[in-house]
Order: sequence, then C-alpha cells, then structure tokens
Amino acid sequence: MQTILGAGGSMGSLLARELQSYTDQVRLVSRNPKRVTESDLLFPADLMDASQTEKAVEGSEVAYLIVGFPYKTRVWQTAWPAVMENVIRACLAHNTRLVFFDNVYMYDPTSLDPMLETHPIGPISRKGRVRESIASRLMDHVHNGSLKALIARCADFYGPSIERNSILTETVFKPLSQGKKATWLGRPDKKHSYTYTPDAAKATALLGNSPEAYGEVWHLPTAPDPFTGQQWVEHIAMALGAEPRYRVGRKGLLQFLGLFSSIMRETSEMLYQYDRDYVFDSSKFERHFNMKPTPYKEGIRQVVDADFS
Repeated sequence: MQTILGAGGSMGSLLARELQSYTDQVRLVSRNPKRVTESDLLFPADLMDASQTEKAVEGSEVAYLIVGFPYKTRVWQTAWPAVMENVIRACLAHNTRLVFFDNVYMYDPTSLDPMLETHPIGPISRKGRVRESIASRLMDHVHNGSLKALIARCADFYGPSIERNSILTETVFKPLSQGKKATWLGRPDKKHSYTYTPDAAKATALLGNSPEAYGEVWHLPTAPDPFTGQQWVEHIAMALGAEPRYRVGRKGLLQFLGLFSSIMRETSEMLYQYDRDYVFDSSKFERHFNMKPTPYKEGIRQVVDADFS
C-alpha cells in the first residue's frame, strides 16, 4: 500500500491516479478525503495530531507528504514543523519510505539561474525559512541512516484545474480569459520557469517507486528555456484568443490587491523571484529517468482546453 498525506488538493488527485500503475492499494489521507478512483482507500485524519498520523501511515510501503496548508506565513510557521515531525516519527515507526513534495523557497536568491539540486541554501523570506527548517529536519534523519526518504522539488507550478493554487492562473490565465489585463509580478523581461502539474505527479510517483532515488533531492521535470513574463502573457493570450494586455505587479499594487486576495497579500515577500531570471533545471531527473517535460506551449493549451473553453 502507498499513502498520500494531504490528498485533498489537485496534486493529490493527480498523484493518486499515477500511483495506480505501481500499487493496487492507494490510501488517501486528509481531513475529508474523497475518492479519485473507485479503489482508493479513504482515511480521515488530522496530520497535526501525532496519533492520527501514526495510524494513517501504518501498513504503508511509501508515504507521500504533499499537504498544502493555506498560503499564510503564520500557518506555515506553526503547522509545518509539527506535521513534519509527526510524519517522520510515523514513518520510522512503520519502516515506511517517505517522499516529500517541496518547493524552492529555501534557495539563496543571489542567483536563481540556474537552480540545480546543489543550489546554495539561504532563504530571505519567512516562508523560505520554514521550508529550510523542515527539509533540514528530514535530511538529518536520512543522513544518519534512520529514515529512507527523498525530496522532490518543483518550481512555481501551473496546470489544469488548479484554480486558487497557481499564481499564473490567478494573475494571467483568469484575467485574460475575462477580457481584463493580466498582472505580471515583477519584471516582465525576466525568465520564469513553471512546472506542469501532470508532469510533477507522474515524476513523483516514479521517484517513490525507484529504490535508487532515495537519499537525494530531485528536481521534478520542468521545461527548459522558460518564457519571460511578457512572453508568458503573449502565449497565454494567443491560446485564449485574447489581447495580450498586462500591468506590472509591483509591491504597491500587490498590497492593494491583497485587500481582496490573501494569496496576493502573502506573495509580497516572494517578489524577489520575479525581479531576476528564475530558471529551474531538472536535467538530473531527465537524464536518470529518460522523461521529458511537457513543452510550455502544450501545457498552456491543455490549461486553456480544460479550464477556459
């Protein structure tokens, strides 16, 4: 059996489908889990509770920690350390391998071109410091030999049916589809990588079922040669049949938009990722597993077909 911890979001649904290729028992764990396929096993649990977490992991060969907390710093600072500790203890108790779905917030922002698995750690944001702390806690157990685990990292992501969880959907796809101006955060002349969520799910399942992958950090497959902000707007507008109109989302504008959107309010401290080239390199994964990421134009078309047609 393989278990998804935090199965309520879009990534959980995608991963649940991908795991059908590897196991006939997929357990979905969240506060209110819902089946993705008829064979899914539902396990309601609060991962903030150590006892419930231990029971949720029991009997699992592999556990995937992909929980998505509200995009609020205070929530992250409280919830993430507790959940990581609970999950590590549960995996140790049941000899369960752990796959942690992570982001790049902990990377040193001095240069984000390119970002490799060996990128220096040095977060400047509060959310980044949370991610650094929990990833470090996990890898400490890996390095001392007590836990078999790996970290699967992706860039900012986009994909079908992830409304409210994707900056690109909220600031570009959605407004352009409504005949409004898009908002590009930061400098529109800088390149910005995005990981396509179906690729991320397929690769995460593959990593979890590849014994040789454990003990390492892996960047999930992400298309190379990313567009600049302006090019993202132009390509998305073309796919939507819309005018490529946009405004630059500087800090003052984000603060104003934050009056109406919590994701905008919480994004202010992450603006540094948009004032320089942000290029995510997944060549290590692509070479090892011979898997190529979805090209950006194709990913855009899939999002438009699924959500805006």
